[in-house]
Amino acid sequence: MLERLNEAMEHIERHLDREVDVAELARIALTSEHHFRRMFSALAGIPLSEYVRRRRLTVAGAEVLAGRETLLDIAVRYGYGSGEAFARAFRAVHGVGPGEARRTGAALRSQPRMSFRLIIEGSSTMRYRIVEKEAFRLVGKKARVPLVHEGMNPAIVEFTRGVGKEALERVKGLSNGEPAGLLSVTDNAEGVEEGSELDYYLAVVTGAAPPADLDTLDVPAGTWAVFEDSGPSPQSVQHLWRDVYTQWFPSNPYRSRPGPQLLSTRLSEDGAEADSELWVPVERD
Repeated sequence: MLERLNEAMEHIERHLDREVDVAELARIALTSEHHFRRMFSALAGIPLSEYVRRRRLTVAGAEVLAGRETLLDIAVRYGYGSGEAFARAFRAVHGVGPGEARRTGAALRSQPRMSFRLIIEGSSTMRYRIVEKEAFRLVGKKARVPLVHEGMNPAIVEFTRGVGKEALERVKGLSNGEPAGLLSVTDNAEGVEEGSELDYYLAVVTGAAPPADLDTLDVPAGTWAVFEDSGPSPQSVQHLWRDVYTQWFPSNPYRSRPGPQLLSTRLSEDGAEADSELWVPVERD
């Protein structure tokens, strides 16, 4: 998998002066567009589109400083419809406009080429099972929140407080499917990088008719990889999420598919430790 990802990275480099076709990158990596984008973001820490933009403007910056071509010629080669659009994008990355950079020889910012390699530590194992699940319905409360990789997520804490204990108990009472109990559900994520937004639900799996004041999400039948974890809260779950995409997927014959991710968490009495189950929608490669 990593070898194929690196072939895709080489393809990006050869096509910085034209539109990068994500479908072609996914084909090279022998996976789906959805999984390629999520894998890239998890491994690189930034969205694919942002990496391509930074690399394109890094290469364009070198040509601006070289001074052999007009700024408009460089802008057109790298896909900008006007000098003004190129200047805005250039300034956003380098902190200075292309004209000023050429006149003053300003120091520019560089996005290095990325490649991926697997570091095998062997210090831990991941407990998982594969589940085939029929279509089901999630019912609960929803909010749009930013992703936080380490520590508590203030937006989720505020949202949970706003829902209130009484409403959460009412949602819990509707649970009658697997995974059981109140779930933290994420869906429609922009990516897996810090600060990207996603839909967050406090919800249950239920066959009951949903009350009108609750949000619903119908989930089609499919295959799920279910990961089990125990450890400090919330760090252990956040690390599990990271490890699923950076370690488990590259080592197993599955890829992620569109759909919500479900997290069931049982906290210790003092809230310091948690036993968790993370459900990720997958399909065979």
